[in-house]
Amino acid sequence: MFGCFKLKSSIVKRINVWSSPRNISTAFMYSFAQRNDTIVVDEPLYAHYLSKTDSEASHPGTLEVLNSQQQDGELVIRDVIFGEYPKPVALFKQMTHHLIEINWEFLLRTENVMLIRNPREIIASYAKVIPNPTMQDIGVEKQLEVYSYLFQNDSLAAVVDARELLLNPQSVLGQLCGQLGLDFDENMLKWQPGTRPEDGVWAKYWYENVHRSSGFQPFSEKKVSLSPKLEALAERCQPFYEKLYQIALKA
Repeated sequence: MFGCFKLKSSIVKRINVWSSPRNISTAFMYSFAQRNDTIVVDEPLYAHYLSKTDSEASHPGTLEVLNSQQQDGELVIRDVIFGEYPKPVALFKQMTHHLIEINWEFLLRTENVMLIRNPREIIASYAKVIPNPTMQDIGVEKQLEVYSYLFQNDSLAAVVDARELLLNPQSVLGQLCGQLGLDFDENMLKWQPGTRPEDGVWAKYWYENVHRSSGFQPFSEKKVSLSPKLEALAERCQPFYEKLYQIALKA
């Protein structure tokens, strides 16, 4: 999936967006893909993650993912995250829970954004595809761990909350671009519906809703009903989320 990037350029910025699953990370990626100065890459560490965990059986399209990407995370860092691209900005949509059995030092050579969402909403959405998700699957605790590492090493650009972004995409994206040293581009607010060339092979299992979209969907409060087991998981996740939400950009 990375073979199309053949031209060489000196990268000005490499931006990792560290998201929980079932967030608005794909829409976020599509938004940045509308910029003329930016290349986006979809979850380059997914195959690495699957190769290092016992999640293979539960993730749809596991073999497709493993066959589509380099499974050695250190090689992904070398060849993809620090690869050469034809544009001056490279943005990598990442899942925080993919950061396992890998040296985090590379994060200090990139700019990093945390993309968070209320864990009850994550869990309700995730369980529709993979039943009985775990704390590791949801990734909120891992996000706080990564945040602490980035903050201590002065390598965090911003924390973006899904709700705040949907309440006012232009305001939050404008603030984020400022934090990243980029000019805001109004083209980031809309895109053409349908599949996109940057989609990973797993898109057909996970991206149905965003493929129907042409921009960030207006935020609407939804009533979330969880089983007792999933409710307990949400309660465990909530304190980690609340600590991150306190410092998130506000609409």
